[in-house]
Amino acid sequence: MEKIGYDEIASIFNAASMRIRENIKELSALDAATGDGDHGTTMGRAMDAVEKAVSESAGSDLKTLLYNIGWGAMCIDGGSTGPLMGSLFMGMSDAVADKESLDCEALAAMFEAGLAGVRKQTKAKVGDKTMMDALEPAVKAIREACDAGKSVPEALAAGAEAAMKGAESTKELVARFGRAKNLGERTLGHQDPGATSIALMFKGFAEAFK
Repeated sequence: MEKIGYDEIASIFNAASMRIRENIKELSALDAATGDGDHGTTMGRAMDAVEKAVSESAGSDLKTLLYNIGWGAMCIDGGSTGPLMGSLFMGMSDAVADKESLDCEALAAMFEAGLAGVRKQTKAKVGDKTMMDALEPAVKAIREACDAGKSVPEALAAGAEAAMKGAESTKELVARFGRAKNLGERTLGHQDPGATSIALMFKGFAEAFK
């Protein structure tokens, strides 16, 4: 598959939502180790907003779809999750402009714009035990796959693999952001729930084409 359009973008978000929903209890359990234990339910609300936006955006264009997904996620209750997820998706909308379809290059640019949107909201970077430990490697892997001439599904698969490795790496990190930061060394050995959510989302993105 060399290009994807509106229907495929809608389907990858629905697949990501399904993957998150299947793991809500796991996400909350991860969060309970170092936080409030509500990350799973917060992500569930975010996916409610994503699915609602996908449904209500039918017949629109790519930019509108992604903007509506982002705005919906932005407005949920739940600490920093809404603003960060909303910034990711709304950033992605900025990159698609008037495009009706995306080749691999445009797909990579879309995710890079989403990452840029998140960076406007947080100073966290790889190594800080946050969602960035999964998001940055995923976006980088997608760009590298596209630059290497891979197809869109192959690039998304590469992004999913990199995101999961990044999430798993947070077990060996000490939290430097959020409430978990107050626990210091006690966060070692615990996988970050935000990074895990990102990894699950990218897994869903990739699975939409299987």
